[in-house]
Amino acid sequence: VGSLLSSYGWYILLAAVAIYLLVQKISQSLAARPSSQPGAADAAVEPDMVVRRQEALAAARLRMQEELNAQAERYKEKQRQLEEEKRRQKIAMWESMQEGKSYKGNLKLNQQEVESGASTSSAVPKSKPNKKPLRGGG
Repeated sequence: VGSLLSSYGWYILLAAVAIYLLVQKISQSLAARPSSQPGAADAAVEPDMVVRRQEALAAARLRMQEELNAQAERYKEKQRQLEEEKRRQKIAMWESMQEGKSYKGNLKLNQQEVESGASTSSAVPKSKPNKKPLRGGG
C-alpha cells in the first residue's frame, strides 16, 4: 500500500477532491429544483389557473365553432345561388329549343340577339382571314 500511495498519491488526492466537489454540485442542483408536490400556496392558486385556462379554451372553441358555422352558411348560400343559376340556364335553353333555336349554342349570344332584335341572317358575314396551311406545299 505504501508504494501505491507514493506512486499515485497525488492522483488519488485530486480524484477524491473532484468527486467531493461533484457530489456537492449535484446536491445543490437537486435542492434548487422545485419539488413535484406543490406547497399550500401553489395548491390554492393552481385550481384557479386551471379553471381560467379551461374557460379560455371553451371560449376559443366557441368562437371557432361560430366562425365555422358562418362559413358553412355562406357556402350553402353560394351553392343555392349556383343551383338557381343552373336552373335558369336550363329553362332558357329549353325555351330556346322550343323556339327552334340551337340549344347547344351560347346562351349569352341568344340573350343578346333577343335584346338587340338584330337577326344574324340579315348581317353581312365576315370574311375569314388568310390562314397558313398546316402542312407545307411539298
